[in-house]
Amino acid sequence: MAIVEVVKFDGPADVFAWKYPNSELGTWTQLIVNETQEAILFKGGKALDLFGAGRHTLSTANIPVLQNVVNLPFGGRSPFTAEVWYVNKISSLDVKWGTSTPLQLQDPKYQIIVSVRSFGQFGLQIEDSRKFLLKLIGTLPVFDKEAMIKHFRGVLMMNIKELISSYLIFKKISILEINAYISEISKHIEERIGPVFLDYGIRILNFFVDSINVPDDDPATVRLKEALAKKAEMDILGYTYQQERTFDTLEGAARNEGSGSANVMGAGIGLGMGFGIGGSVGNQMAGLTSQMNTAPSINNKACPKCQTVTTQEAQFCISCGHSYKSASTATQAAESECNACGKMFPVGAKFCLHCGDPNNACEKCGADNAQDAASCAKCGHHFGGTPCRNCGEQVDPAGKFCMNCGTSVSLKCGQCQHEVKPGQKFCLECGNKLIE
Repeated sequence: MAIVEVVKFDGPADVFAWKYPNSELGTWTQLIVNETQEAILFKGGKALDLFGAGRHTLSTANIPVLQNVVNLPFGGRSPFTAEVWYVNKISSLDVKWGTSTPLQLQDPKYQIIVSVRSFGQFGLQIEDSRKFLLKLIGTLPVFDKEAMIKHFRGVLMMNIKELISSYLIFKKISILEINAYISEISKHIEERIGPVFLDYGIRILNFFVDSINVPDDDPATVRLKEALAKKAEMDILGYTYQQERTFDTLEGAARNEGSGSANVMGAGIGLGMGFGIGGSVGNQMAGLTSQMNTAPSINNKACPKCQTVTTQEAQFCISCGHSYKSASTATQAAESECNACGKMFPVGAKFCLHCGDPNNACEKCGADNAQDAASCAKCGHHFGGTPCRNCGEQVDPAGKFCMNCGTSVSLKCGQCQHEVKPGQKFCLECGNKLIE
């Protein structure tokens, strides 16, 4: 039986555990353990002594546990059968991982199904050699990086898939934004799988998620990116998707030479570009229909509220009833002339900035008037008059007809036909109770 004189291991750095091929040893055999290595003797499947870096002689003085298992005669070189395992405790920082197949998840922001992939790497170090060999190695002669990844792939992928899914779904983060959370996700995965590896005597070092992305040929993601690019273009140019579709519809109709309304559609596009298309598609089509029915001319005008085109003489919009007169009077000068000192001051001010006189603004034209003025000095509007029952315009208390719409201010008693004023509850002539 051969007696081994020197036992050592100088293998590659990606081998975490290696079994010496010859199990026939003898006392006084030289066991050499390099730095970042540990050696363990096994007898009958049971772990015996552990040796650190340095040169060790296998004798009864150095292997007391082995002395209890194998009867070694004193003073002789006696062979015995035992296994020597070397454990590489160097830090390995380039263990790569990746999802074998994309994850099918629903983007919480855009509500589409996307395929998600993830890649990264991590480092590890054997912390407890005895626990590592007893729990993981078994009868394998060599345990390298490939075997390590194979054994722990399931644990890695389960936690990685769960954490990526939770960030997308529960934290409402889009797949296009998740790369901003890579550092946080990496830390959480390391905290999750760290205790699992420690049960096997392995310590995780620097777990990294390099990227979380989608395949380039994924159709859902391609459409999403195109839509976002189109939306960004619209925001820059200042129009919406509805307005773009309206332009496309009008342009298509204008190009249809067989249609009788092609010229009208073309004119509608020009008017829409001139006035803006803030209204809906229905309002615009109503405006075009109005043009077709009223023979449009260069004197037409568009409603500022719904864009319906009407004649210049119209006082109200035929589609929405908007009053052009109220719109014109709403635009007033930015400054008003003080009735006391004659200097200009902002329209919204409560007092003149020069003399302090209170601003008694006319509710119709905005001009400043004296506090006791009965009517506006600029437009003649009467203060404190009776509102017209038809248009609401203030009517001069002495007047009998509304100056705006011509409606009679005075009413007649239904019994004696005597004129009564608005607000009266009884006729002053016959005492008849008036119907409100």
